[in-house]
Amino acid sequence: MKSNHFVSIDGKKIGPQFKPYIVAELSANHNGNIDNALKAIEEAAKCGADAVKIQSYTPDSMTIDCDSEDFQIHGGLWDGFKLYDLYKWAHTPYEWHQKLFQKAKEVGITLFSTPFDESAVELLESFDVPAYKLASFEITDLPLIKRIAQTGKPLIISTGMASMEEIEEAITTARGNGCKELIALHCISAYPTPAEQANLATIADISQRFDVISGLSDHSLGTVVSVTSIALGACLIEKHFTLDRNDKGPDAEFSLEPNEFKRLAKETNEAYHAIGVAGYERKPVEEANMAFRRSIYFVADIKQGEVITTKHIRKIRPGYGLAPKYFQKILGQTVNQNITRGTATSWKLITNDSK
Repeated sequence: MKSNHFVSIDGKKIGPQFKPYIVAELSANHNGNIDNALKAIEEAAKCGADAVKIQSYTPDSMTIDCDSEDFQIHGGLWDGFKLYDLYKWAHTPYEWHQKLFQKAKEVGITLFSTPFDESAVELLESFDVPAYKLASFEITDLPLIKRIAQTGKPLIISTGMASMEEIEEAITTARGNGCKELIALHCISAYPTPAEQANLATIADISQRFDVISGLSDHSLGTVVSVTSIALGACLIEKHFTLDRNDKGPDAEFSLEPNEFKRLAKETNEAYHAIGVAGYERKPVEEANMAFRRSIYFVADIKQGEVITTKHIRKIRPGYGLAPKYFQKILGQTVNQNITRGTATSWKLITNDSK
């Protein structure tokens, strides 16, 4: 059932009764080059994205520069990195933000961000950001959620790694501090996420269990998981975006290039419209094919007053005659005029008209 509830970001409505809202996550795929970031915003708009999302942090707001074992990454995509060095490579400098917001306005696409601490919220408020995204890893940072909620802006929460209790606590904190427009994204925090572990059935459960609009933050390869999620109720899709995977940005491996992202926007929209509503009325597009149903035809000449036998009629295509279910009822009746082979049966041609 399609709800009348929706969230509005920058004038666009997001909810079950609207086409999917598509977010291009730039993340760290600018590779430290502002020109790449500006170009990515342009390309995302051309690809049909509704919004571009950036991340607002500095290496010092994320962690400390420390060589101890706790701060080393072992395994996965960023194996061998020290946390501080990874965030130094991946961060979007604060001094870029004004140009990025200006570029988004120029090309007509919404830009919002993920703040990773309260100071980033203050920065984003200075640009009157239209919405906030909370990263999965910050879902337990209730003071941060409280500060974001106090802005009164729409909040999108990713739920990767979170237990049901942690999700509930985050949503309760947001709502209790003024957030009236909330979207919760099902998310698997694995980079990339194997499709067989995507667990998309959770999308509908999140919506029902927490009374929120739900969507998907998708880290899988390709577009299949995102497109499939639409049939399961996802109203917003967030997917990482890169100009070229060969640039080897921090998130490039599980990001979509422009031609792939364009396909994502197109196919998720088609999937949404394909769902429609339950119903058994004949669709307008089917009308022309009614002619190719079977119906009862005279397949031999027959004279007025003759009794109809199996040599005179058959159930064949096209469908302009009486329906096949009347075959036995027609047999044994007489015709009231001369009929030539290839004439569609009708009750007006039969003397004993007893439908």
